Amino acid sequence: MQEDFRLIVDLFSVLAAAAVGGVLAGLCRQPALLGYIIGGMIVGPAGLGLIKELIQVETLAQFGAAFLLFALGVEFSFGELKKVQNISLGGGGLQILLTILVTAVISVAVGWVTTPQQGIFLGAILSLSSTAVVLKCLMEANETETQHGQVMLGILVVQDLALGLMLAILPALDQPPAEIGAALLQAGIKIAVFAGGAIVAGIWVVPRFLRLLAKTESRELFLLGVVTLCLSIALLTEQLGLSIEMGAFVAGLMISEVEYADQTLTYVEPIRDVFAALFFASIGMLIDPLFLWQNWQLILGLVCLVLIGKWSIITPLVRLFGYPLKTAITVGLGLAQIGEFSFVLASEGQSLGFVSRPVYLLLLGTTAVTLVVTPFVLQLTPKLFSWLESFAPMRALLEPAEMPLDSAVDEEISGHIVICGYGRTGQNLLHLMQPHGAPVVVVEQSEAAIQKIRDLGIAYVYGNAASLHVLAKANLTQAKTMVINLPDAMSTRLCLKRALELAPDLDVVVRANQFQDIEMLYQLGGKEVVQPEFEASLEMASHLLNRLGLKENAVRKEISQIRDSHYLELRSSSRTDKLDLAAAMVGMNTRWYNIPAISPLGGMSIEEANIRSLTGVTILSIERECGEEITYPDGSAFLLDGDRCLVVGSPEEKVAFEQLIRGEIALPATTTPCQWLVIPPDSLVVGESLQDLDFSRQYGVTLRALRRDGKLTSEIEFNTKLEVGDRLLLCGGQYPLRKLQQRLAPSLTVVSSTATVRTDAS
Repeated sequence: MQEDFRLIVDLFSVLAAAAVGGVLAGLCRQPALLGYIIGGMIVGPAGLGLIKELIQVETLAQFGAAFLLFALGVEFSFGELKKVQNISLGGGGLQILLTILVTAVISVAVGWVTTPQQGIFLGAILSLSSTAVVLKCLMEANETETQHGQVMLGILVVQDLALGLMLAILPALDQPPAEIGAALLQAGIKIAVFAGGAIVAGIWVVPRFLRLLAKTESRELFLLGVVTLCLSIALLTEQLGLSIEMGAFVAGLMISEVEYADQTLTYVEPIRDVFAALFFASIGMLIDPLFLWQNWQLILGLVCLVLIGKWSIITPLVRLFGYPLKTAITVGLGLAQIGEFSFVLASEGQSLGFVSRPVYLLLLGTTAVTLVVTPFVLQLTPKLFSWLESFAPMRALLEPAEMPLDSAVDEEISGHIVICGYGRTGQNLLHLMQPHGAPVVVVEQSEAAIQKIRDLGIAYVYGNAASLHVLAKANLTQAKTMVINLPDAMSTRLCLKRALELAPDLDVVVRANQFQDIEMLYQLGGKEVVQPEFEASLEMASHLLNRLGLKENAVRKEISQIRDSHYLELRSSSRTDKLDLAAAMVGMNTRWYNIPAISPLGGMSIEEANIRSLTGVTILSIERECGEEITYPDGSAFLLDGDRCLVVGSPEEKVAFEQLIRGEIALPATTTPCQWLVIPPDSLVVGESLQDLDFSRQYGVTLRALRRDGKLTSEIEFNTKLEVGDRLLLCGGQYPLRKLQQRLAPSLTVVSSTATVRTDAS
């Protein structure tokens, strides 16, 4: 077979294997990159051996890492880098030095290596994490803009920069200290010259070049010019002794500050995705399953050492820089692998004699396994936190009361709009509200964004919008409405839930980052949930329908119906509500509960039972004994004896819900004990009027609502006489409630012994 045609066949084999692997991974609800890696392993030299032109394929695969870093640079921007510059430069640099030092000391002490130089080389390999794998995982989870995502990417950028220094020093590592210093100085000068040139080009050359391409009004020419720019800078960094990937990232940073950044990203994304699949498949081709099997005990031990060791170094460092413990743990777990650039170092070290062939293969196998394990670790981390938060001491440790760092809000402010998140959407909202004189309070945790708000003279609260104390500072009880515009789904849900704890009747508009979150956010109490992609589709459809001659009123009515249905018509028909629920529940503190046979809530609707106000939990799903399932039930959905309910809430709120369904005393969000109580046939108060009973005077208990014959009323007449089956919502002190319960329904204590609770968390 001709060599050029052989390469085409090899590329087809790799891409086809990656595609099949990605589809299977998706069906198993795993990250697609796992499928790419496994596909490459199957068709690679150690698998079926279908790939003959291995070097050429691996060379092309480098484009995948380059385009991944280029797209990251376009999205990340200098402004984003400033947010995490301290942890990036300080924490990233310390992490590399500490990893090298600890590895060198341990490896020399236990005899893994014979010289300190070999220990330093081994530490350099272990100090690098995988930018490509971590970035891909963060993108798939829509977490690149979260706090832990920004910290991870900032540290990874510093690691990638350090690769150039490592490659420069490596040949001189076994030489006298003077030669090492000279190599380090030379590498530093190269980086400084390149950085200076990149800044100059980013200010004066790149913007003019992109404007010239845009004037051609040709998509092909614009894309060709951008790719040429990316690869030319990448090749320049390669010539300077740095990595191609580092040059691609810098090229992306140059474009990020230009008005054509979004257009560039849109054009490059398809190329990036294809070559990224090729890149991850090429990593799979390096894995030898037979070697892993023959040395599985040793490699498993090395993998555990790497995961635990790097986590133990990174987590305290992130915490040292003032980040919350949960963020520090997430970053530590996310970066606890050996990066793909370590392949480059290991290969260079082998050629220079720093490692033998068997050690090189062990490093290769360990690196490959850590790369495969990383997506699972990042996927399981939210579930780990959900489990840990079920224990009160751990919850207090993981979620300490985050206080506002600074604020400029008038305590008497009222009728104002609270905007949580000052990204592009938040800035646009503020710009649109100002001409109407609407008072606005912005809640933001980025120092750079807060400084802009200070300069504008806008009221603000500097802190985490998901914190109860930060939200309280925004005076939500007097606010007219609130907009939640946060970058990640978990912070959005927590912010919404805690805002409604402070102000249950607050009108809240929420941005759903993914369509799976829409129903969840409505269920948690959002009055309006906006999904940007669906909204763009509706606006374009509105224009098209008007151009087709439909009357504007008819178009507006149709668009309004789609919005009222929570975009139901626009959601993919291939995904059921059950799958959407499972996707939206990731990281949420959920549990299934069984409704007891004689629960006072049996036969009542969710709205009538006032469950959210009384306990703070939200019911996400109801399963009937007959097999019917109601996903995202609205307030009109009835609870029946024997139902299983999936609820989300804090451990205290779930305890209150359990007590409520049993007919015991529940402590709701208002901290006032309440309970629903059913008047049984043997009650001694049947036929007595509420005026005669006088709950308030005799027991200090308030009757909030009464339900009779399926009708609920909160405006109760004093001459109303109690009947068998009446359901009373009573609120007051715990002791008075128990005393009143003994008088009204002495047989109700049976409920506690018959209630069952399913305790497996979802």
